[in-house]
Amino acid sequence: MIPIIRKQNMPTGAIFSLLLALTIHQTLTTDVSPTVVAPETSSPPASPATPGPPERGNYNVTNSTDTLCLLARMGLQLNISFTSSSHGKTVQEVLNLHPNLIKVSGSCTPDFAALKLTEDNITLTFSFSLNSTSNKYHLSGLELSAALPDMAKRLVVSNTTLNYMVGTLGHSYMCQKEKTLSVTQDFSLNTFQLQVQPFGVNGDFGAAEECELDEDDMLIPIIVGAALAVLVLIVILAYLIGRNRSHAGYQTI
Repeated sequence: MIPIIRKQNMPTGAIFSLLLALTIHQTLTTDVSPTVVAPETSSPPASPATPGPPERGNYNVTNSTDTLCLLARMGLQLNISFTSSSHGKTVQEVLNLHPNLIKVSGSCTPDFAALKLTEDNITLTFSFSLNSTSNKYHLSGLELSAALPDMAKRLVVSNTTLNYMVGTLGHSYMCQKEKTLSVTQDFSLNTFQLQVQPFGVNGDFGAAEECELDEDDMLIPIIVGAALAVLVLIVILAYLIGRNRSHAGYQTI
């Protein structure tokens, strides 16, 4: 007889224990990626937007006899640096002056004229000097006093050794292009469509003496026109020379 070998079944409890052990082993040996938390960063404050070109205003000064002695027509833009109360550091700001908000004052003497413009807590003063020997005038000084809400303290800067806006007595000085006048390390002034006459005023602006920027703009079309004229002349001469040579060739034949 062939012996019969009976297969013994594994107890259910043993199977469950084996599966549990395998599951725990896989859980412990599985690599778990650590969660990286990005550090919080604070973005720097945005720089103030630069305004567009300022509005052009008319600013006149009269003397003690109520006669016009200084005429000015221009757009003005301030570039200033100051200590900010909110940021605790030096910041830069660009401000336009608004003609409808400006109060105008000033004074005139035979060789000195001043134009003072005040808008809220900003005062800008122009000083002009006249050389009676050469009959030439110039902007000799600029002073700014400003107290903005974010300023740690009032900004007061001035320079009395400037040499801008040079003109001739009885004539006006004109600069239509934007021009930057450096005054101090913390202040510069941008002028737009400027025309000024601080001396020799006779009711209205005298003949304008233009700045170099405007003269350069006029010079470019002149140069281009002259170059085109020379080019046309060269073409005509080349045509005439070629025509004469052709006639000479026919006569030889």
